[in-house]
Parts: sequence; C-alpha cells; structure tokens
Amino acid sequence: MVTATVREWNDEEGWGVLDSAETPGGCFGHYSDIRAAGFRTLSAGQRVDLTWEAPGFQQDGYDYRALSIVPRAV
Repeated sequence: MVTATVREWNDEEGWGVLDSAETPGGCFGHYSDIRAAGFRTLSAGQRVDLTWEAPGFQQDGYDYRALSIVPRAV
C-alpha cells in the first residue's frame, strides 16, 4: 500500500486518476475500489492509501490499476 493523491475524479463516470511515485503516469481508479460507506467518491487533491497492480495492459490509457482505495482522514 502506498500514499497517493487524486489527480482528477469524475463522479458521473465513476472513475479517476491517482498519482504516486510508484505509479508513474497515473493509476486508474474506479468507484468500486473505494473502501468507504455510502456514496463512494473522491476529490482532486485528496490523499488516499492505494493498493495497485500493473496488469500488463493499459486500463483506459494507464499502466496501473487500483485494487483498493482508502480515503485518508482530513
């Protein structure tokens, strides 16, 4: 697990991009990977704990894909 920052998030489409030193170029994140109760969303600039994988193919143009996104307390 690494600390990442939300670069961008689109509630309407349910996905966004997360940045960390371990995922150069960005990591694709889907709302279903967010570990939180209720409506699962993120905001640009928000810090999260991220578990990711490099599946060997691009997910919407990104080499990395989130497996678990845990929003950090503000």
